[in-house]
Amino acid sequence: MSDQPKNKTTVNIYGQQFSIVGHESTSHMRLVASIVDDKMREISRKNPTLDINKLAVLTAINVVHDYIKLKEKYEALERQLQEKD
Repeated sequence: MSDQPKNKTTVNIYGQQFSIVGHESTSHMRLVASIVDDKMREISRKNPTLDINKLAVLTAINVVHDYIKLKEKYEALERQLQEKD
């Protein structure tokens, strides 16, 4: 993957601009930023008194939780497929 050229894009997350550099397409990086922004706004609506640091940490916790749940489902499906072979 390191042989691929890096792409750079600017995104807006929760009212702040960030420059992101990576091997993924700029549309992928924008999608990721959009999901983070949406999640931060969702949590902020439910907890309007949170400062930005706590909001960022809670967003990270929520996103990692979602990731772990999806990974567990994926691994369970993989096991089911292996059992059928």
